[in-house]
Amino acid sequence: MNVEHHADAAISRIAAAIGEPARARILYRLMDGHARTSTELSVVAEVSPSTASAHLNRLMIAHLVKVLVQGKHRFYSLEGPDVASALEGLSVLAGGSRDKFVPSTPSRLRAARTCYDHGGHSGRIAARPLQSFTVADLTSDGTKAFEALGIDIQATRMLRRRFACACLDWSERRPHVGGALGAALLRVALERKWVVQDLDSRALGVTSLGRRETLTRFGLHL
Repeated sequence: MNVEHHADAAISRIAAAIGEPARARILYRLMDGHARTSTELSVVAEVSPSTASAHLNRLMIAHLVKVLVQGKHRFYSLEGPDVASALEGLSVLAGGSRDKFVPSTPSRLRAARTCYDHGGHSGRIAARPLQSFTVADLTSDGTKAFEALGIDIQATRMLRRRFACACLDWSERRPHVGGALGAALLRVALERKWVVQDLDSRALGVTSLGRRETLTRFGLHL
């Protein structure tokens, strides 16, 4: 098979994967960038959970979605920006519009809280910084930005725990910074009085100073 025919076959497989209505509903619900479980997506697709799992497997084979296993949960999201761009183009042709993701988490927990997984902080205040840095391979700009916050990157790397990872945020359904770097960010936020620890829950109260700093540094309104 020559290159042209190979490309035609690949396009046909991708089109067939998108073309089934239930799978199309799944893909477009994931367009907002928020990961979801197969159970949640079964409701979106209007199919049973087992059928949704079969559809998701088909979409993974076509490299349209990916899965992140976190504990006993499996969260699905689009494979990447190229998939989102293709879906946007199809949506324009179809003349459709999609609803935005609306979290059901209480607002006091959505803004900021400590994370079960790594002891760092999560919520909107934590999910945004990860969009600015590649934590698996921290760039020079990222290193400078974290060190400007008072975080010793070299010392953090030497700690006996994973340096940095993407930990999926259960309210925002976007990743926040996990590992030793995530814990260091929480320490800085507490020391600088950007957030204050709730005495009887994982919630972190965002101070007026914290709101100003997150707006200035990350462009995030809380």
